[in-house]
Amino acid sequence: MEKVRILLAGLGRMGQSHAINLVNKIPQAEVIAVCSIVQDEIDWAKNVLGIKGLYKNFDQMVDEKKAEADALYLVTSTDQHARGIIKGLENGLHVFCEKPLGIDIKECLEVEQVSKKFPKLNVTLGFVRRFDPSYKYAKELIDEGKIGRPFLVKSQTTDDDTTAPFQLKFAKTGGGAFLDMNIHDVDLARWFLGSEMEQATSYGGCYKHEGFGDFGDVDNAAALTRFDNGSMAFFLASRTAPHGHDTHTQILGTNGILRIGHNPRNNHVEILDPTGVRNECVKTFYERFEEAFLLEAIDFVERVKEGKGPLVGIKDALMAQKGAIALTKSLKEKKTIYVKDIHE
Repeated sequence: MEKVRILLAGLGRMGQSHAINLVNKIPQAEVIAVCSIVQDEIDWAKNVLGIKGLYKNFDQMVDEKKAEADALYLVTSTDQHARGIIKGLENGLHVFCEKPLGIDIKECLEVEQVSKKFPKLNVTLGFVRRFDPSYKYAKELIDEGKIGRPFLVKSQTTDDDTTAPFQLKFAKTGGGAFLDMNIHDVDLARWFLGSEMEQATSYGGCYKHEGFGDFGDVDNAAALTRFDNGSMAFFLASRTAPHGHDTHTQILGTNGILRIGHNPRNNHVEILDPTGVRNECVKTFYERFEEAFLLEAIDFVERVKEGKGPLVGIKDALMAQKGAIALTKSLKEKKTIYVKDIHE
């Protein structure tokens, strides 16, 4: 195929960022139709990106355009992920879906079973940090034995406090802080430690934005976990960072330590004034991982063109899902949860 023809569902903040990458920055991709329930977003796709296939109904878009398309790009709300993946597969489309795989484990297991019927179709999940050059380099150093045996990962995802009102709009369908935010960190810990999570103990609360509690969610949460090979991981999710978006990770090994992104700097300028020495920070998750998002999209398009399977597929997504669900279940039930018990 000359170009990978794509149907894109979801044109919110992340959907528009993905659309811009696919339309303006990846010559091998062609977005032939988009879908959104918001008319302003459809108008944006038409007027800004020049997309001609415009839909408000997801099923209608897939049914009418599947014969012309090669792939489906899902950037919808989390509660629509599993259904969207299944719809794409059953209509012969490769699928890219933003993380997580779904809300509950039952629908995720259903996706896994359906995907087995279509082994030639690529299903990629958006664990974007694996495409970030710094995280990739850290993984290479670990694989080369540069820090000895890794035994502890400390990883956090904290959002700028000013984004909390926006996040509240999606709290009902987001699955909670661990599933929405720390699932990235769970995936990284699996990747770096080379093992699967065994048990999780979580704590958290609404310390500033009580509105999250209306959805059984929190604005800050932390967890200590143990993995099958005896290694450990500590996770933090926060929606109250005062300085900007701050994602960073530390990997402790028997012969060394790796730190990734510990200063979420927006650029390389240091400001020296009467308050001291400081730098400006990135404000959003997308700003921090803008390069990685583009590399992720390029990888998906190239793999579809070449008939290759996913770099991060359903198996990885399912194991990260089980880990994030264990974290959430521990928080709500106030006890240690064993991942092996997450099966329904």
